[in-house]
Amino acid sequence: MQADLSNYRKSYEKDSLRESDIATRPMDQFENWFKEVEEVGGSHEVNAMTISTLGEDGFPLNRVVLLKQFDDSGLTFYTNYKSQKGQAIEANPQVCISFFWPSLERQVIVKGTASKVSTEQSEKYFHSRPHGSQLGAVVSQQSHVIPGREVLEQELLSLEAKYKNSEVPKPKNWGGYLVKPIYMEFWQGRPNRLHDRLRYKLIDGEWTVERLAP
Repeated sequence: MQADLSNYRKSYEKDSLRESDIATRPMDQFENWFKEVEEVGGSHEVNAMTISTLGEDGFPLNRVVLLKQFDDSGLTFYTNYKSQKGQAIEANPQVCISFFWPSLERQVIVKGTASKVSTEQSEKYFHSRPHGSQLGAVVSQQSHVIPGREVLEQELLSLEAKYKNSEVPKPKNWGGYLVKPIYMEFWQGRPNRLHDRLRYKLIDGEWTVERLAP
């Protein structure tokens, strides 16, 4: 089988990114872009992000997770600490995150170090989730081999009965990670593939901005 995709082309013409237009701090710039994508409404899950970790086998592994909070300290997401990503972060907390927002022809790339958030913060978020999602987190031993889907479905039925009228306890191995950025790149598509790329780097506690060739 062979697929020729050489004619898949798109001209990026929706916006530009100039040094005079950006915020001094990268998380402020991220917030500006995030809100603009929300307002356009072109991304069903504007908070969907790809996170890359390095596994014990030496291969990087990418997967899409959902951003649940961001502020000056960084970006927060939640997962099972015993999952592939959780074990990879435990061994090597240096991660890379990327967002792709085709509605405005933008990308954001973040390098940073991931660390667990407090148990209290994880508890608060866990109990804000829909009841079914809480049960799903208890049922799933994420990334582990299972004999079939019916195992999950039977366990879910059992837990639905058990916690029908009571609070679902947060699993001990489930919670949040905060990724503290040291590098953030903002990419804006431009015509003729001469895209705008502005990079923030944290040097001696201060953010510097550089333009990269497309």
